[in-house]
Amino acid sequence: MKRRIIIAMTGASGAVFGETALRILHGMADVEAHLVMSDAARRTIAHELDATPADLEALADVVHDARDIGAAPASGSFPAAGMLVAPCSIRTLSAIAWCNADNLVTRAADVMLKERRPLVLMVRESPLHLGHLRAMTAATEAGAVIAPPVPAFYARPADLAEMVEQTVHRTLALLGIDTGDGHVWQGAGNP
Repeated sequence: MKRRIIIAMTGASGAVFGETALRILHGMADVEAHLVMSDAARRTIAHELDATPADLEALADVVHDARDIGAAPASGSFPAAGMLVAPCSIRTLSAIAWCNADNLVTRAADVMLKERRPLVLMVRESPLHLGHLRAMTAATEAGAVIAPPVPAFYARPADLAEMVEQTVHRTLALLGIDTGDGHVWQGAGNP
């Protein structure tokens, strides 16, 4: 059986992270990618990418409407192996942290937490104020992993695309997805 991974995209800057995650998962025979995009994500995609929301939907195995609170990922009986919110806006982080499950993105995330399944939030904001940090703490205490898209320069990325790829590979690894990306740290001085 394929592992079901939910990829949620919100309106924060960084739509390229969700797009890249979908592209990586699209080529994996053992993964079934479920996509949920907020309305704000659709606007950000139009502004930031040379792709449309429909292009990203084509990379997913299943697409769910973010307004459909009755969709399969809204239930703990839906056997999802994990969820990545990439990018994760502060609004979405806050809703997850304080159990405000008013759309499918936040409800599916709440299900991940209550079922003790992996939930990774690629929070996109800087600088951070105390309210942001408290929301991150609350989400972490509930069981989420906060994984801002911070580049690893030890991989010596040649360009921005390589930097994004490496960041997404590391983030998918937090969900137990072995992407075979080749950017695993082997220690100083080792290729």
